[in-house]
Parts: sequence; C-alpha cells; structure tokens
Amino acid sequence: MMDKQTQSQPTQVGILGFGFMGRTHATAYQSAHREGHHCNLAMIADPNLNALQSTQTTGNIEQDQSQLDLSNTKLTQDPADIINEPAIDLISICTHTDTHVDLAIQALNAGKHVLIEKPIAIRSSDVQRLVSAAKDASTLCIPAMCMRHWPAWVKIHECIHSKTFGRVRSAAFHRLGSRPNWSTDFYADDTRSGGVLHDLHIHDTDFIVHCFGTPNAVTTVGDHLHLTTLYHYDSDEHPIHITAQAAWDHQPSVGYRMRCTIVCEHATLDFDFSAEHQLVIHQGDESTPVNLSPLSGYDAEIRWMLDQINTNSITHRPIHDALMVAQVLEAEARSITSNTRVQLS
Repeated sequence: MMDKQTQSQPTQVGILGFGFMGRTHATAYQSAHREGHHCNLAMIADPNLNALQSTQTTGNIEQDQSQLDLSNTKLTQDPADIINEPAIDLISICTHTDTHVDLAIQALNAGKHVLIEKPIAIRSSDVQRLVSAAKDASTLCIPAMCMRHWPAWVKIHECIHSKTFGRVRSAAFHRLGSRPNWSTDFYADDTRSGGVLHDLHIHDTDFIVHCFGTPNAVTTVGDHLHLTTLYHYDSDEHPIHITAQAAWDHQPSVGYRMRCTIVCEHATLDFDFSAEHQLVIHQGDESTPVNLSPLSGYDAEIRWMLDQINTNSITHRPIHDALMVAQVLEAEARSITSNTRVQLS
C-alpha cells in the first residue's frame, strides 16, 4: 500500500451542505489532515449564509468541533461551484436526502470521488440510478454508513465473520431517541426524510446486511416513530433470531441510546454507546472490556475513504449494499402497512 505521506498533491475536498453532518465531515477531514492524511478541506457549499458563518451545531452524537478552522476554506452558496471546480477531487454530500442522488451523479460525471450521506434515497429505484452511474464511473462512490467503521462495530464484525466465539445465535439492536431538532422542517416531513425507518433504523439494517447478508424476509411492527423488525434467514448458517428496534418518540431529555447485543455460542458481545467501556465480551463468569481506537465512526470512515483514493486501491464497492438495504427497508415499510411478513426476492 502506498504511503499517504508520499502523495505529491493532497486530496482536495469539497462539502455540499453544512448542517450537522456537513460540519461532522469537515471536522473529520481536518482531523485526518492534522494526523498525516494527505487532504485539504478546500470548499464548502450551503445556500444558507448563516450556516456557513457558523461552525457549531448539535446532533445525536456530539463531535468536538472546537478545532474546525475555515479560514482557508472557500465558502459558496452554489453546489455547482464545487462540482465544476477542476481542483476538487472528493466531494462529501451532506445535503437533504431528496437531493443526494442528482448531486452525486453530477459529481461522478464531473470526475469526482463521492462520499454520500445516508440515506442515499428513500426509494430503491433512485438508489439504483446512482448504482448505475457509479458502475460507469472511474471514481469511487461510497455511502457514508459510519457504523461500519465504528471501532466497536468493526470488532463485532470481525468476531462474527471469523467465528471467534462460534456461530452467532442471536443479535439484537436498539437505537432510540427523539426526532432530530436540527433542520426541523425537513425531519418533520417523513416524505422527505424517510422518518425513523430511513434516517435512524437504516444504520442497524445496513449493519445486519453487512454481517449476515440480505434476509429472505422481514416482519416489522410499529409506525413512523417507533418500530421493531425481525429479520428472517432460511439458511442454517445464519442466526436464529435477529431484531432491530428504532424510535423517534422519546422525550429529548432521555437522550440518544444506541446498543447491540450479539449472542454467540461461546460468548456474548455487548455494545453500549453510553457505557464507559463501549464493548464488553462476556464469557462464563468473566466480563472483559475491549480496548478500542478512540476515533469515532465518522473519523474512521473519512480516513478509510482518503486511503482508498490516495492508494488507488478500491477494496470493495458498498454502493451495491446500499441498494440491498434500500430494498430491505421498503419491505419493512410494506410489512408495517400490511401487518404481515414480507418476502424479499
């Protein structure tokens, strides 16, 4: 692998959208630069001048933005300024969901690498449009699914695939909070944001697909504010019980709760985002905290993307997984409406 320090020119980065996620990406790029990753946050676009003039906002997971410095970053209200700028190599798309696909296709057509925030789109047909465009592109198009890069979840994924503690018997995911209090007009409109299913629950559905593949069927109960899904797998190689619960109906004072428990034949892996030790492995009477990288999933995701570009080593194309996840979420929505188990083709 080529040393990122040897690159003659840093990866020039542009960000579209400067709300909570845009600021999170900006902070991650500048943190990566300070720690030796060859990149430069060159441009940011947001139609809201107040957003560009501010460097702090709130979200489910607080990020330290105190070192964010935009003094050498060009600010613009027009995303086309970044898409059409020849010097830009990589674009992070952090705009509202209903703009993602068209902006990403424009960026790919302009020869840019693209890191696109989740959900890519609410309809799988729109995700398919981007998958088709990415297939014909010479650059990367990667969905920003940060949980795939969260240190504790990377460890969980490794344990599942290596069968370190035997076969997985069950997996339970919980992601609970209140409706986002930023971009309130957008998040109040489920036809644009996708509601709790596409904005919050998508993280766990994506990780389940990442670890176990696409389920054969799903059964989902609840509504647009609180739901629980049971994922059905026909193969004996898969766990017998996988569930994921997501909610936006908690009071804000409850805070954000993110947890998963993976029960293997010889150990239980317990992740709790709010715990002192986020990942603990239980075996018999012993409970062992796992030493993890201090990086957030956002930081690790950005650094992985930069490494893919700087070393010209595309290891996989998770954009195809994004299409599968979109199809699973559509099946979950149908299951809620029909109150039945829904089969996936």
